[in-house]
Amino acid sequence: MHWSQMHIPTLRDDPADAGAPSHRLLLRAGYIRQLMAGHYSLLPLALRVRAKVIEIIRQEMNRIGAQEVLLPDMHPAEIWQRSGRWEIMGDEMFRLTDRKGARLALAMTHEEIFAVLATELSSHKQLPQAWYQFQTKFRDEPRPRAGLIRTREFTMKDSYTFDIDRAGLDAAYDRHHAAYVRIFERLGIPAIPVEASSGTMGGSDSTEFMCPSPSGEDLVAYSPACGYAANLEKATSRLADVDDGRSLDMPQRFDTPGARTIEDLATRFGAPADRQIKTLVYVLDGTLTLVLMRGDHALNAQKLTDATAAAVIRPAQPDEIVGALGAHPGSLGAVGVTDLPVIADEALAGRRDMFTGANTDDVHLRGVDTGRDILVGRWADLREVAAGEPCPRCGEPLQLVEAIEVGHIFKLGDRYAKAFGATVLGPDGKASPLIMGSYGIGVERAMAAIIECHHDERGIVWPLAVAPFSVVVVVAQSEDVEVAKAGAAIYEQLVAAGVEVIIDDRAERAGVKFRDAELTGIPLRVTVGKRGLAEGTVEITERATGEMRKVPAGDAAAQVSAALAAA
Repeated sequence: MHWSQMHIPTLRDDPADAGAPSHRLLLRAGYIRQLMAGHYSLLPLALRVRAKVIEIIRQEMNRIGAQEVLLPDMHPAEIWQRSGRWEIMGDEMFRLTDRKGARLALAMTHEEIFAVLATELSSHKQLPQAWYQFQTKFRDEPRPRAGLIRTREFTMKDSYTFDIDRAGLDAAYDRHHAAYVRIFERLGIPAIPVEASSGTMGGSDSTEFMCPSPSGEDLVAYSPACGYAANLEKATSRLADVDDGRSLDMPQRFDTPGARTIEDLATRFGAPADRQIKTLVYVLDGTLTLVLMRGDHALNAQKLTDATAAAVIRPAQPDEIVGALGAHPGSLGAVGVTDLPVIADEALAGRRDMFTGANTDDVHLRGVDTGRDILVGRWADLREVAAGEPCPRCGEPLQLVEAIEVGHIFKLGDRYAKAFGATVLGPDGKASPLIMGSYGIGVERAMAAIIECHHDERGIVWPLAVAPFSVVVVVAQSEDVEVAKAGAAIYEQLVAAGVEVIIDDRAERAGVKFRDAELTGIPLRVTVGKRGLAEGTVEITERATGEMRKVPAGDAAAQVSAALAAA
């Protein structure tokens, strides 16, 4: 390829509205252009990188016996309604109506469609099956951000497994886990497998693969001491033992004028935050529900969703709270409440001599015993872990690490198979629902994550496995016939050797060409210039290290090929 003939619109300066390194560099280096928020055009260099990322993923999927397919991106509403996710997906699902009035959706994911396809399976003898695709997904993100990291239209490798039982699913899950470890290693992404919530996907276990990065939008609780890692939606920590002492025989009311916060009650009325019961009011699937937390703990909303399996969750409005409890936030409590569901965090179990609101404005209770005085319908882990808390495994302090989710695998179970009647006859001749797994990798997000891990002040530093070209031959003085001829000769030799090479033959200053070669991140640069040729040499420069060496011009192609083979 000739640089002079390719569309590589590099920019001299950083775009003003690009913050994440990957966003900034993909724009500057001429890889992408934005059409509108969350939608990007991939230009020639980006498409070459994308193809390599896809090929690495494809090789590892094929290695574990998965078969590639391609399913439609536009789905009838009825299929999503049957699974119950038409409502659950909410505003993030793109919905439309065709000219005949049929309701349709653009694919957020494909569990339902693969389950429909699997209804053609009829016998356990056809199992296990593993199917995958590379297909566009659409999500109406409220806040697309950081270039390719969070978009509204993107390519996903999503794969699905079908087994006769849980043991088969466990084996399929382990195969995918191992494949993902290999994929991210080959891509140059230092992904950490972490425990995660399954969210709207449903099912039991799930694992996220997280790439540590300041540009990440997720937080991972991580212990360097033992390797424990979990998304905040799943993370736990050890809590110090608490000795509450004797409780009062019954809760005692006391006036707390103007006390509206945990801190107010602690500083003005001697109620330590860890001995307060914080009462939050949520509406879960239309039902007003009290959610109880320790005063110094924060609620994790996804944990509440997972614990209750509620499809729609929102904080209650002030008028709803006053109407149900007779008081405003700041004076709320669950003592004596019998007509509303109560869910409490496990950190409150067995606590005595606690403080909470009395459901009368400016009045609180002391001496509350959670087991005696509050009718808790469900106990659950609702607490969000904080940095420095002891690891649940080794007891060492947890770190909170910013990270980008680059992959996610799920044990779905039989949820979708039951919804669509995907059953097979087992060895006993009885019909059994298929047991499914789901496994995703965002392709363009993986590209961005690679750059987040591999860049410097001069631009992108692509790992060789995914670079758009392995080598760029820079003709320093294109107007010089001999220099141009020598550069073309080396270029042709590399092409003949099967090397992915581009020659920068533009009528530009050498400095511009060097800058663009570094900015675009091509691993090796061969510089052909007057001064070197006068000595019979050319320069080979490694992008990652900046190391430069002079070699005889006639040996350049062989030396480059050897360097690439050794990489």
